[in-house]
Amino acid sequence: MALEMLILEDSNQYIHHDQLFKQLLHTFFSEFLEAFFPEVHRYIDFTSMKPLSEEMFTDLIESESRRADIIIETKLKDQETLIIIHVEPQSYGQPNFHERMYHYFSLLYNKYRKPILPIAIFSYDQKRIEQYQFIVSFPFFHVLTFQFLKLELKRMNWRSFIHTNNPVAAALLSKMGYTVKEKVQVKKEFLRMLVKMELNSAKAELINGFFETYLTLNRSEEEELMEEIKQLDKHESEQIIKLPNSWREKGIAEGIQKGRAEGIQKGIAEGIQKGIAEGIQKGRAEGIQKGIAEGIQKEKRHMALEMLREGLSGELIEKVTKLSRDEIEVLRGTL
Repeated sequence: MALEMLILEDSNQYIHHDQLFKQLLHTFFSEFLEAFFPEVHRYIDFTSMKPLSEEMFTDLIESESRRADIIIETKLKDQETLIIIHVEPQSYGQPNFHERMYHYFSLLYNKYRKPILPIAIFSYDQKRIEQYQFIVSFPFFHVLTFQFLKLELKRMNWRSFIHTNNPVAAALLSKMGYTVKEKVQVKKEFLRMLVKMELNSAKAELINGFFETYLTLNRSEEEELMEEIKQLDKHESEQIIKLPNSWREKGIAEGIQKGRAEGIQKGIAEGIQKGIAEGIQKGRAEGIQKGIAEGIQKEKRHMALEMLREGLSGELIEKVTKLSRDEIEVLRGTL
């Protein structure tokens, strides 16, 4: 049965962001905790990990809904008690997000009645300090303080993760705190990480697809990146070139396009050359044919002149030479 709560969110933006993070974290959940919450990672028994069904939270006023993104059931090491880890990626700033996390916590706890560890991932492009507590208190009594773990990606130094060989850290470099001038360097280090991790093709494409969704290079930046890659060790640069990536695919597409254009150009040139040769050949044949015809016609006129000199009738000359009466009269005028 769906859990219900009041919530407003841009559904289109959420769905795209949600799907990317959900696929990434479900595939590399252990690596996610290891990279960003190592203290949690040390205590979790990943052999008993089980994803739970997504919970729907419905906005009763706006008739909109969204899901609690990632809900994992597992155990702590050397303990039998089941716990739930709820991870909520947030792609844009929302003033009451800390309150929303408390609602999620309450509703999930109401359903599962198990200890819940809530984690929020803030992935928007602005640097800001997010609240991680929701407090209910009176001047005369403190009711509760709800807290959740948070990961503010834009406040993270991307250089701190390039030697981890962690696939989630590699993917999330694209959302960390780099400057515009550092984009090429971030992409280069990401590719180097991808080579060192030696993931299978499906996982490599997942990591690469996530990264390139959030960090894209223009043409001049791609050219700069290629120059940077050429400066690396030969073996490493060759491995990077083999990776699935947008600039390689774009290069292939441009190569195909250029090949087609050159093929068309070559075809036109060859066609012209062939046309000229065929034209000459045809011209020669037609010239010979025309020459023969003109020779026959000249011979007929010569014969007609001789017959006119002999005083033969125009009717007879027309019949013998097949010349027209007008042509014969023109010839008569030349005598």
